[in-house]
Amino acid sequence: MTNLSSFVRRASGAFSGSTTYSRLLVLCTLSLSGGGLVAYSESQSEPGSPASEHGEKEREKKRVVLLGTGWAGISFLKDLDVSSYDVQVVSPQNYFAFTPLLPSVTCGTVEARSIAEPVRNIVKKRSAEIQFWEAEAIKIDAAKNEVFCKSNIDKETRDFSLEYDYLIIAVGAQVNTFGTPGVLENCHFLKELEDAQKIRRTVTDCFEKAVLPGLSEEERKRNLHFVIVGGGPTGVEFAAELHDYIQEDLINLYPTIKDLVRITLIQSGDHILNSFDERISSFAEKKFQRDGIEVLTECRVVNVSDKEITMKIKSTGAVCSIPHGLVLWSTGVGTRPAIKDFMEQIGQGKRRVLATNEWLRVKECENVYALGDCATIDQRKVMEDISAIFAAADKDNSGTLTVEEFQDVIDDILIRYPQVELYLKNKHLNDVTDLLKDPQGNPRREVDIEGFKLALSHVDTQMKSLPATAQVAAQQGAYLARNFNHRQQCIEHPEGPRRFRGLGRHHFRPFRYKHFGQFAPLGGEQAAAELPGDWVSMGHSTQWLWYSVYASKQVSWRTRVLVVSDWTRRFIFGRDSSRI
Repeated sequence: MTNLSSFVRRASGAFSGSTTYSRLLVLCTLSLSGGGLVAYSESQSEPGSPASEHGEKEREKKRVVLLGTGWAGISFLKDLDVSSYDVQVVSPQNYFAFTPLLPSVTCGTVEARSIAEPVRNIVKKRSAEIQFWEAEAIKIDAAKNEVFCKSNIDKETRDFSLEYDYLIIAVGAQVNTFGTPGVLENCHFLKELEDAQKIRRTVTDCFEKAVLPGLSEEERKRNLHFVIVGGGPTGVEFAAELHDYIQEDLINLYPTIKDLVRITLIQSGDHILNSFDERISSFAEKKFQRDGIEVLTECRVVNVSDKEITMKIKSTGAVCSIPHGLVLWSTGVGTRPAIKDFMEQIGQGKRRVLATNEWLRVKECENVYALGDCATIDQRKVMEDISAIFAAADKDNSGTLTVEEFQDVIDDILIRYPQVELYLKNKHLNDVTDLLKDPQGNPRREVDIEGFKLALSHVDTQMKSLPATAQVAAQQGAYLARNFNHRQQCIEHPEGPRRFRGLGRHHFRPFRYKHFGQFAPLGGEQAAAELPGDWVSMGHSTQWLWYSVYASKQVSWRTRVLVVSDWTRRFIFGRDSSRI
């Protein structure tokens, strides 16, 4: 028995350095008169032990709270060095959706699960621990560095709060109804995966209702009239997908009502796809005309009821109503309530969108950043700093600026103020120094402050807000992750442009969006593309380019295989019209 007691003491000592608050169960079966011994040992790490030091090290990490798992949030999460931060993610959806394919989901060309990747799949691929909560941020307390969250799983779940050292807001935006009566109650939207699934069921319902006995022809026509409000990429792509779905699949299943189906697209502007090259807009309008899709331009919707949509024709002021079976509202985005409340706290209550600086940091907040559709970059104007730029370039304090002195600050100006480069490109100027030429185009050796102001006076006209697209959001997420990864390095060795108002240089280069082009699928295995270098492509070959690009941009190999298999299934078997 003495030997046994000695063994137990030695075993307890051996386990004393294990993980904090570890409970160790040592089960030893000994041949002692057929009996047995079970010894339970509980140990707690002493202060200064390796386990205690590990816990202290974890607490020393800065806590980064990420709100949202859309394009901006997932891009930030995938590129962030999570071993350097305590990362916590909050999102009402536990998946990332490849939103450019949402119109395809509405008609069964692609299944919903094929474009959704669980957030926890993305999280588990990272080497460090990331905490994720399926909840919605309902309030941000900027003064206390705290976010209040509410679970959307059930009503009994308690609300909770998270403190942060850095807050990343990437919650996206909500649909903008512009206060039009009846929109929220009677329209469909296409922002989330659930929206696409709901539209798919409603389209099937419209056809099933139209074939019921006892309906008049007018009632059948109303059920089969599909109206899209908004001639942007979402509205146009849905109209094209719906047309293909009807012509390739549904009229074969419902042959008695094939001549009653009608698709109408309402646009407040004078052209659809007005953010694209005018050649693409014209091509899309002509194709829709051939396909029998009615396009009504310069019409503003003023009311939507459960059976009719009322609009005002801008050119004549006349008001008219048309019946509908389904209305898709895709006219822009608005700010979410939690972000509006946050904007009120920080003095941005009069703005429409949360404003950040060129480094994506929210104005008036030192440790809050905003990405994607929920924010806009408030680019600083050259004319706001024109005197400081002149003073920094005028090294000899002569009161005049030579071409050589201007050349010394050109690189910093181009980095700090991207509108300068856009102005040069639009004016077909070969060099920044061309700005200093006199009105007749003759070079000048030097200019005074007034001449310098005159030379740059029109540069700020090139300032434009970035579009609310997946491409912009993804680039912003990757940019901010890089800044976080190199934070300490860039504080010690700044890489940004010089501070024209102040000393030294900015720690990081400001965000610069690089446009890689955009697609517009137009149905009938045709698409249009606007690519860098003023290159426009339209037709069947562009559709295959669209297939290859969208397959390659999937977030994982799992979704990539699923999407390609869905496209293949559709070619072979057609779309599934089951109401599931």
